[in-house]
This record gives sequence, structure tokens and C-alpha cells, in this order.
Amino acid sequence: MIRLTGKFMQTGCLGKKVMKTGKPLILVLAALLWVGMTTAGLAAERDTIDITNPFLKKIPLAVPMVKTVTGAEVEREVSEDVVDLIGKTLEFTGYFRLISKDVYLDDLRNSGIVGPNIRFGNWTTIGAELLITGGLSVKDDVVVMELRLFDTFKQRMLIGKKYSGRVCDRRRMIHRFCGEIIYMLTGSKGFFNSRIAFVSNGTGNKEIYICEFDGFDPKQITRNRSINLSPAWSSDGKCLAYTSYAKGRPDLYIKHLSENRGAVVSRKGVNITPAWVPGKFELAATLSFSGDQEIYMLTGTGKMIKRLTDSWGIDVSPTWSPDGKKMAFVSDRSGTPQIYIKHLAEGRTERLTFQGRYNTTPSWSPVDDRIAFSASAQGEINIFVIRETGDGLSRLTWQSGRNESPTWSPDGSMIAFSSTRDGKAGIYVMTAYGTDQRRLIELPGEQTHPRWSPIILND
Repeated sequence: MIRLTGKFMQTGCLGKKVMKTGKPLILVLAALLWVGMTTAGLAAERDTIDITNPFLKKIPLAVPMVKTVTGAEVEREVSEDVVDLIGKTLEFTGYFRLISKDVYLDDLRNSGIVGPNIRFGNWTTIGAELLITGGLSVKDDVVVMELRLFDTFKQRMLIGKKYSGRVCDRRRMIHRFCGEIIYMLTGSKGFFNSRIAFVSNGTGNKEIYICEFDGFDPKQITRNRSINLSPAWSSDGKCLAYTSYAKGRPDLYIKHLSENRGAVVSRKGVNITPAWVPGKFELAATLSFSGDQEIYMLTGTGKMIKRLTDSWGIDVSPTWSPDGKKMAFVSDRSGTPQIYIKHLAEGRTERLTFQGRYNTTPSWSPVDDRIAFSASAQGEINIFVIRETGDGLSRLTWQSGRNESPTWSPDGSMIAFSSTRDGKAGIYVMTAYGTDQRRLIELPGEQTHPRWSPIILND
């Protein structure tokens, strides 16, 4: 049994949900008939999801109400919230399609949540390939829940877990369970224990904020009433580096998020665009104390290690390969902003982008050789992805305002970015192949410069 303790970033423990009203019976029967015909023969073997497939078929998933022990109002409220959160969390990944509760044929609160008591035929009939069941009890602000994942065609349980903790911990419990599902299906740990840093001007100033992976619980980090830009996470997720004009010039700040300590790099000129080296307490940043904007390697306390670029032009926006042996960056050494790759061991630098005259804000996937970036094409600013070799160039956004500052989820399955498609700049997310684009968070003002954290194991 996994027992959750400690403080979590949940605000508000209970909240009633409004249940959907049912559809006319004839429509439900017609839907069931159509689903039953189209899902016949779908009981093929499935052991894993191929997350590299851009044409991935979403898995139909049913998440009925979990069973309560006493039926007390507090248990019913928590049950509704748990079901809603499970559905939203798994749907967020882009791997699943939630089946509407309007077509459910069974109520597991009455029939049972374990394999022998589940009428699997009622779930395969409506097209559900996976089914999540559960039960919970609440006593003295402690919730105990059991959650199970079933393959409806094979009629067998794939995952069964039990969790206990405070009522307000239930969000963390659900993320733990959903993480088990993603790991079983993809072999990846997913991104549920990650956060996104971003810039918002809702206060009238550009301040750094952080939120959970799905936009939940945004918190303001800087409060200097100035301009703060380019947040970057350390590889352990405990520190943020960013540029701030708090003292009237672009200085580089390194801030430990849970401890009152950090460092400031305040050399003459600019100190901008930090990027942490994977697995090390080191970061690259652009400094101009020598007169030209070049990229340097610094320690996590801001001390100079070495110079990484040395050429005519402006070199900015470093981003690291997963092994930390290569660095992509932006340079105008050819006359226009283009993306280059530096091989640190050999000291060799190669130009990566050749299409267009404006290619900026590169972000290297934390799991492979894909690099996302912003580029101007046909009068628009859009998000593209390219391989380290220069192959596989693909465009992910179309005719939707300015789309900039892409950043990868820690498992490489999703990309967050800034877009003005709704008029003002906001933070959006999409799959790594450009599907399921939607706004992540609604806040006053504009939100820009998103940066996805690595997996954060301990808060």
C-alpha cells in the first residue's frame, strides 16, 4: 500500500460536480448499435502503446463512478471528483478517448468493482477497451481508495493499487495511479510529476509563475515588479534560473524554490537565456561582458566555467541534448537568426536550419534527437520540429497567430508553447505531433515563455 504524506499544492478539498443529463433512449440505443458494430473484433492483443506513431489511435476508456463504503455525502463528493480527475488526467495525455457516461449500461457502484462481478460484455458493447473501477472511504479527513484497470476484452485486471492520505491529497493519488497506467502502456514514466514555469503580466509586470503539468494551481514566484524572462529548470527541478531587470539591467538569477538561497550573475552587458545541463548543476547562458553576445558555461552558483561559442554575431537560446554532449542555439552569424548545433567534445559547430530567415527558440527533446523551434513561414510564426541530422522537418501549428517558445514534456510526448491565437498570448499544449492543441491555463494578462520541468520526485 502506498501511503501519501506531506504537504501538496491542492487548494480546496471538496467540490460538487454537475452530472450530465441523459440523452433520449432512442439516441442511446442508436449509439450503442453503432458502437457495437464498429468495435467488433477489436480484442486484438495490446501490450504497449507506440508513442512514436503520429497516427496513434486513441484507446476508448470508461471511467464510471467509484463505489463508496458508507454513501455519505463527503464520500460521494470525493468520488465524483476522483472520477472527473482520472478522466481529465488520462485524456490530457492524448492516448485515450473517454466514452460518454450517457451510454454506460452498468453502474459498478451496484454490481461491484472486482473482476468476477463485472459484466464485461456491457463495456465492450459500448466500445470500451479499458475500464477503470474503484472504491473509497473517507473518515476524519483521511481517504482510502482502491483503483483498478481492466482490459475489457481479455476480462482481466491489468493494474490494482491502494492509496491512503488526506482528502486534499487525492489529486496526487490519482496522478500516481495514472502514472502506473502510462508506464504499463508506454514504458515511460510520463509527466504527471512535472510542472511548467512561465511568464505572466497579469499583475502589470512580467513575473515568473509555475503551475502543475495541466495548468492547475498557478503560483507566482517572483514579486519584484519588474521584467522577468526565460525561466529554466535545473535537472532536479529544485531551482529556476531566469533573467530579471529588477535592478534595471538584464541580470541572471538562480533561485532555489524551497530554500531561501540562490545566486545572481550580474556581469557588464546582458546575462540572458539560461539552460541547465542535463544531470549536472551547471547551466549555459548568453553573456556580453566581452562586447559580443556569446554563450558561456556556468556553475549552478553562477561561477564561470568556460566559453562555449566564439564567433561574429549574436549567440543566444542554448538548449541541450539529453546526454549533455551537444548544444543547439540561435545565432545570426549567417546574417539571419538560424539554429546551430555545437558538438562539445570535438568543438565542431554545424548549421541546422536553412529554410526561412527567422528560426529561433529551439528546445531539444529530453528523450531523443528532435528539436522544436519557432520559425517565420509565409508571414506567420509557427512551431516546427526537426531532427538533429536536419531530417524530418515538420510543421505543428497553422494559421493560429504567433506560436513561439516550444518546450517538451519530460517524456517527450507533448509540447507546451505560447500562442496568440485567441488574441492575447497564452500557454497552450499539444502532442509531439501537433494534435490535440488546447489552451493550458486561463489567467489575466498574457502568458509567455513556458518551460516544462523534468520529473520532480519530491516537493
